[in-house]
Amino acid sequence: MKLLRNPEVRRGLLLWAAAAALLAAGAAWTAGPAAAGWVLAAACGLAALHLAETRRRYRQLARLAGELEEMLHGAEGSLERYREGELAILQNQLAKMVPRLREQAEALGRDKRFLADAMADLSHQLRTPLTSLELTAALLAREPLEEGRRRQLTGELRRLLQRVDWLVETMLKLSRLDAGTVTMAREPVDAAELVAQAAAPLAVPLDLRDITLTVEAAGGETFTGDMAWSVEALGNILKNCMEHTPPGGAIRVQVRQTPIFTEIAVADTGPGIAPEDLPRLFERFYRGRHAGDGSVGIGLALARQIVAMENGTIQAANGRGGGAVFTLRFYHGTV
Repeated sequence: MKLLRNPEVRRGLLLWAAAAALLAAGAAWTAGPAAAGWVLAAACGLAALHLAETRRRYRQLARLAGELEEMLHGAEGSLERYREGELAILQNQLAKMVPRLREQAEALGRDKRFLADAMADLSHQLRTPLTSLELTAALLAREPLEEGRRRQLTGELRRLLQRVDWLVETMLKLSRLDAGTVTMAREPVDAAELVAQAAAPLAVPLDLRDITLTVEAAGGETFTGDMAWSVEALGNILKNCMEHTPPGGAIRVQVRQTPIFTEIAVADTGPGIAPEDLPRLFERFYRGRHAGDGSVGIGLALARQIVAMENGTIQAANGRGGGAVFTLRFYHGTV
């Protein structure tokens, strides 16, 4: 019998046999051979019933294992319900585990697809500047080359290298955030100082574009977060506004604090955000209708992820008088 191959069943039968032999010996000693025979017969009957019950339970376990195997391989359905205590507990735990395993498998599938799409987008974004680098280097290698032309090509090389460096560095930051290897500091951040540090690298580009940057802050506005990462987030917002503001335009930063949150609002005088772009503006590699030729579509995504990790939110909208408005709110409590 297949059931007897199970070592647990064999041990159980041996225990039944040992118990029956001891009871039969005791009955023979006290009541005679006839009593011993009845004891052995009763023990054999009980052993047969126990074996039948064990066989039924093992069939249920085998059926449960088969159902679980099918469901783990993608089959739809649900586990059979059992009334018995131990099997009911096991079935209940497995019923909780199977949906979670499916959710994890679906999440892994989504992550793989997202990674494949992200790598394809990154490859596409890198291919353009790398091709331009190759062509520019080939032009520099030509002889003779006028000094003015050589300086122009050298400046173009530097610009392309800076773009590739920024793209790779930003993708590494996003990867670190996704992997959960970044530990955000929890310390007081002065909002006015945050704006000053975020705007400092843009001082020269703003001057060259003749764009005025004004900051309105009463002073003393703070929130709990990480200064360095907050500068990265706000810097990407300011850079985006600068790229979409025409020469002679303006960018205004307003800082205010309430008992609930500290808010930093950045408004520009650009063309604004197309309505169809608003729902997807913070998606990675998404380039809106008014995106520039050098836009990659990861700066705003990085900003949103950083702000979210600092217990904050970021929203984009169009101002009443035109232009885009980005509102960052850092909450003082858990939201």
